[in-house]
Amino acid sequence: MQSSAIDEAKLALDYHQDGSANGHHGAHQDLRMFGMVTFLIAESAIFLGLFTAYLIFRSTSQVWPPEGTPERELLLPGINSIILIASSFVMHQGQSAIRKNDVSGLKLWFGLTALMGIIFLLGQGYEYFHLEFGLKTNLFASFFYVLTGFHGLHVTLGLLLILAVLWRSRESGHYSSQSHFGVEAAELYWHFVDVVWVILFILVYLL
Repeated sequence: MQSSAIDEAKLALDYHQDGSANGHHGAHQDLRMFGMVTFLIAESAIFLGLFTAYLIFRSTSQVWPPEGTPERELLLPGINSIILIASSFVMHQGQSAIRKNDVSGLKLWFGLTALMGIIFLLGQGYEYFHLEFGLKTNLFASFFYVLTGFHGLHVTLGLLLILAVLWRSRESGHYSSQSHFGVEAAELYWHFVDVVWVILFILVYLL
């Protein structure tokens, strides 16, 4: 009778310890994602400030862009926009693959996303090289370079995250259907970059 009670106590203790360990692990996962979301909210606040300043100057100027500002070319930025937006859908296929334990699929789709990100940056560099106005030409030109350049920096950081995922995916078992926070974080950041670009493109190129 006493032995049975001792065994039951041990069983209850083991169950409690397992539950505590699992709860701690789950909290760790949640905190990491919470940290990522908090970081993106902070980044959103910076872009919001820049967009607000741009709209204020635009609304208070009699002519916008200022007279003498060459017309913006829409073809290349439009193609770049399609590439960047499409890359989000491509990247999502990579996360879908790893949820099925398909590491090869993850590498394929993330590799394609990285290639599309590089093409976007090269296209932006080509646009800068052929623009007929400089950073100090007028207020619009200054905003143009600050907004697109700051976004380009974020694309570069997103690209580094993707490359980091690809590098770590070389390790057998590093990513799986049960463990793929790095994949989710990189995808979330890339979606953020895409959304910001859509807003930027509408404000700077279309309006």
